[in-house]
Amino acid sequence: MRRHPLAGLGAALLAVFVLGAVLAPWVAPHDPARLDLGARLLPPAAGHWFGTDELGRDVFSRTLFGARVSLTVAVAVVGLSLAVGLVLGMAAGFYGGLLDTVVNVYLSNAFLALPGILLAVAVVAFLGPSLGNLILALALAGWVNYARLVRAQVMSVKEREFVQAARALGATDLRLMTRHILPNIVQPLLVQAAVGMAAAVLAEATLSFLGLGVQPPTATWGAMLNDARSHLFESPYLVFFPAAAVALCVLAFNLIGDGLRDYLDPRSRLREGL
Repeated sequence: MRRHPLAGLGAALLAVFVLGAVLAPWVAPHDPARLDLGARLLPPAAGHWFGTDELGRDVFSRTLFGARVSLTVAVAVVGLSLAVGLVLGMAAGFYGGLLDTVVNVYLSNAFLALPGILLAVAVVAFLGPSLGNLILALALAGWVNYARLVRAQVMSVKEREFVQAARALGATDLRLMTRHILPNIVQPLLVQAAVGMAAAVLAEATLSFLGLGVQPPTATWGAMLNDARSHLFESPYLVFFPAAAVALCVLAFNLIGDGLRDYLDPRSRLREGL
């Protein structure tokens, strides 16, 4: 934290979001789905810290519960994308040949032919909007980056002396991949995962803004921004708070990713030591 203060700032921001998401049922002063038409479009005040929306719902409570959805999507999407990319990329890089051609040329290029967000929109539109379908769509759009990263790392590590020595001692392919290769390629995967979570939060907000994310009455930051469009000028706080939440959450993950990259890079540590 002392060497990378921006990473510390990102970790602190992320801790605030995680605590807010976990403690939302107890911290939120109001039910995020409770309607109160007599208190609609109230500006930020003591009773409603972030004001109320056009249906009288408390914006602060909805922002807290929106963090639960965004962080759940980020963790699930990155976990699923990383699992698929790790298996396919590891197999393609380790065995090469036809398997590498199928994974790296045909599958990867097929998924990269469309922009990730457009592919996610198509999948969610076909399967129907829900939390599970949203996670599946974003994972399908994001596994290629992990697979290509893992493949490149495996191809550079598998020819090193310690891997060849383990192979000469009779280690199986599975043991070589899990015990000797994987621990030596985990560093760039951590950095990619942190950046991938930022992208997942932004993609979830985008799809929710388009009405293809988690459906009402569940509160999400993207849906809050969509609802606030018609009140942008008379009640700008309706846009400011969910937009600030998205921006700060994405910033937190990016700062953590930059800090991990600098910390895990031996050349960066060497320069700092000098």
